Amino acid sequence: MKIPFTQSELVFQDIKPEPPESRIFSRFSKYHNDNPHVYDCLVQLAREFRLKSNNKKMGIGMLYEVLRWNYYTTVETTEEYKLSNDFRACYARLIMDQEPDLQDAFNLRCSVVD
Repeated sequence: MKIPFTQSELVFQDIKPEPPESRIFSRFSKYHNDNPHVYDCLVQLAREFRLKSNNKKMGIGMLYEVLRWNYYTTVETTEEYKLSNDFRACYARLIMDQEPDLQDAFNLRCSVVD
């Protein structure tokens, strides 16, 4: 059996994988569009925390776990987890960007979504 080409005839293209931040952000965008109530619930929980606590700062993780507990079965997604931890940074930044009263709610660390 004769090979139809030699190795020197192969042309290799540079394959540049999609950076992780754009994969997470594209998944988040779809999830957020499919489940706008998740954002609304996180904002409501953040405002409720501010009213009941002396703390101005809170963790998005805390809100996420409360949301998981209260609303676990109401989220539509093809993701493995109904509330993926991959989206925490996206939600924290989105809330602080869109809600003037919560613009200082979270301490942010460097993230792939920055």
